[in-house]
Amino acid sequence: MRLRTKNLADYAQEKAFNTPEAVAIYLETGEHITFGSIFKEAMALAASLSKLGLNAGDVISFQLPNWREAVAIDIAAVWLGLVVNPVIPIYRDHELAFILADSRCRCLFIPGVYRGYDFPEMIERLSPDLPDLAYVITVRDQERREGASGDVLRYESLVEQRGESVPAKQPTDMSAVKVVMYTSGTTGRAKAVRHSHQSLARAIDNGVEGWDLADGDVMLMPSPVTHITGFANGIEQAFISDCKTAFMERWDVDLAVTYIERVGATGCVSATPFLQELVEKARRDFLALPTLRFFACGGASVPPTLITDAHEVFANCRAFRVYGCTEAPLISVGFMRPEEESLAATTDGRINNWNVLIVDDEGQSLAQGEDGEILVKGPALMLGYGEEQQTRQAINNQGYFATGDIGHITPEGAIVITDRKKDIIIRGGENISAREIEDVLHRHDMISEAAVVAMPHPRLGEGVCAVLVMRHSATLSMAELQAFLQETGLAKQKWPERVELRDELQKTASGKVRKDVLRQQVKALVESEA
Repeated sequence: MRLRTKNLADYAQEKAFNTPEAVAIYLETGEHITFGSIFKEAMALAASLSKLGLNAGDVISFQLPNWREAVAIDIAAVWLGLVVNPVIPIYRDHELAFILADSRCRCLFIPGVYRGYDFPEMIERLSPDLPDLAYVITVRDQERREGASGDVLRYESLVEQRGESVPAKQPTDMSAVKVVMYTSGTTGRAKAVRHSHQSLARAIDNGVEGWDLADGDVMLMPSPVTHITGFANGIEQAFISDCKTAFMERWDVDLAVTYIERVGATGCVSATPFLQELVEKARRDFLALPTLRFFACGGASVPPTLITDAHEVFANCRAFRVYGCTEAPLISVGFMRPEEESLAATTDGRINNWNVLIVDDEGQSLAQGEDGEILVKGPALMLGYGEEQQTRQAINNQGYFATGDIGHITPEGAIVITDRKKDIIIRGGENISAREIEDVLHRHDMISEAAVVAMPHPRLGEGVCAVLVMRHSATLSMAELQAFLQETGLAKQKWPERVELRDELQKTASGKVRKDVLRQQVKALVESEA
């Protein structure tokens, strides 16, 4: 693939000038995002942010749904040379406080009250411990609380046209840090994944090449723009390629079907449960969805029957698995030809533009077909983590990143994931650190030991199970546990959905909990109950 010499702001400016009325991103309600309108909005925002004193290299965070404002923020940030830090909207005090402090965020964009949750109220609680946070900007805040607490501003005021001159665009440096995304770590501390303009563009180009994206393609995007998939293939792809995007604010299969038909969506990259519900809906209502030509899913286990079912139900759609992570996006691009159905259903996709090694515990390369840890190196690999030590532990001297996944490579050049080395739970496509939940559980006075493991989940692939040893033979109900977790500020998607009480946890000779045994035991319990 060719190296890019233009960044997002370059392409946004170019398309705003050449095709101002053309749609870049479809929206479910309201006016669609055109190249001209969004660039104008982004430049007004850039002028306001510059006037506030934000300078190249400063970090700005946004904790927003799939709204048009996220697109304008991204473009304005690139124009000014700011580093963007997308934060998942479902994160609460526990996660957000760490991310904002660790990134040294200078400016934060948040909703007002969204889905019943008051975001400004949360920031008011956290702000005394965030000395770097100079500005909080609310988006679509009906309360109009400007000046209510510190430097709280309104997005709508910042993008009003006041005749202010737009600052000169920062020089395009494709190797500069463009985005910082936080991913769950096995140690319990989220890791700051840093991508450059170039590495992010190469990840997008890999999909454009692998899926033959062109003018006329429309990418349905229900994944959050605060995830690597939604950010890259949702926001940026619409500007650096000829493919349009169709934002969904939240997944609803009935709305998705109507939306696909209305905008003529041709593809989707998202979590396995979404494909599962779409197939069930199409079969139930005799829908062929003829415009849809591919659905790439990953981030959770994909039953082979789901792939074959999709091919039977949809008129023209090829479904397949893909493999990647925030650090190394889109390592594989799937199999799209009809004669490759078996590979699409039984492997995690065709490796494309990545070097992949399979190694044993000593780091020695294994023969084709043998299972070992997956190491990857490629043009879309992250620059590194925020902490140098974390980077050294993850990337070896040859530039290969240790994914923490176990698998092998087939003769067809496909990757197959068979196990997980990292202590991570993948719930609905989102990585959750078991260690982070354990650390929170250990704060409970009556919990002596806690081990958190993945368990089968019919819709999300994996759920969270906590295996607990209580002090003094105490008991703990699910309601009591949830009340405790609510107080800690841990995001709800990380709360255990099942609790098992044990007298002791089986351990290795070195004292490590045998999580492999626990996973098998919990899996057997869940399956027997089902």
